[in-house]
Amino acid sequence: MGDKADLLFGTHGQFTASGAKRMARRLEAYDPLWFEEPIPPENPADMAEVARYTAIPVAAGERLCTKHEFARLLEAGAASILQMNLGRVGGLLEAKKIASMAETRQAQIAPHLYCGPVVAAANIQIATCSPNFLILESIGRFDGPFMDFLTTPISWEAGFVLPPVSPGLGAELNDAVIAAHPYTGKELHLNMVAEPVNT
Repeated sequence: MGDKADLLFGTHGQFTASGAKRMARRLEAYDPLWFEEPIPPENPADMAEVARYTAIPVAAGERLCTKHEFARLLEAGAASILQMNLGRVGGLLEAKKIASMAETRQAQIAPHLYCGPVVAAANIQIATCSPNFLILESIGRFDGPFMDFLTTPISWEAGFVLPPVSPGLGAELNDAVIAAHPYTGKELHLNMVAEPVNT
């Protein structure tokens, strides 16, 4: 890949503060775009200690639910990239409040995605109207089977998502496809794959 892609290093909060600082010291030579959730997000003071220790921007927020939790991250200086999940934080209005709080602290946003096409469409909208937007997360290239749930696919061009021009989220659900694929499982979350997907 050379310098054609940014490295994003995520740990799902599995380090202690001291372990995260040691890892950050080793990662700095590779100039990653971010160090995601180096420690669990419940203690912004400890995450701020890691953030002060490294030149790598700390990203966090995919597990947070309220603007108050994001405010604590910002006040502590624990993260400079906020990854709110619009399906978890209360939708577009609350996400816009979080994005605006981040903007006042010179922090960026990178909306998190794991919920499928509706949240993907909402993420595109919040990205489009937020001057501190950094990067958009996707599931593949928005071309997996779950995208059949939309009547019109999310558009890409030269590696960029093209914001829709239709009203609302710019996405319309395909009720017939959804009805033909009812969820019958018992698990509530996506599982990690054992091997990376290379396309």
